[in-house]
Amino acid sequence: MSSAKSDRRLRIKRIIRKNVSGTTSRPRLSVFRSNKQIYAQLIDDINGVTIASATSLKAEEAQKVSKIDQAKLIGKQIADAANKAGISEVVFDRNGYLYHGRVKALAESARESGLKF
Repeated sequence: MSSAKSDRRLRIKRIIRKNVSGTTSRPRLSVFRSNKQIYAQLIDDINGVTIASATSLKAEEAQKVSKIDQAKLIGKQIADAANKAGISEVVFDRNGYLYHGRVKALAESARESGLKF
């Protein structure tokens, strides 16, 4: 069963993915947000490889703070993982979510930590 809200997000997601693609030098930063957790991945679409990932599920300190602070923490973690992999530029894939709230907090935190997009 799908709702109008999830159908809308999937439609927007398809439109975004038509235009946004990651390469080895500039991977795609994909964000997934569930009701309780937030996930981020750096994806090389040409080779079909996930370069790095960060999740609030595995971060111990993320379980003790608000969801916005979780997103900021994951943004910092994914930026650190990108720096270790030698990546400074990414393309941002908000995955059909509005650029607001947790998605915005993750993106701004990643930018503050040195990622360019």
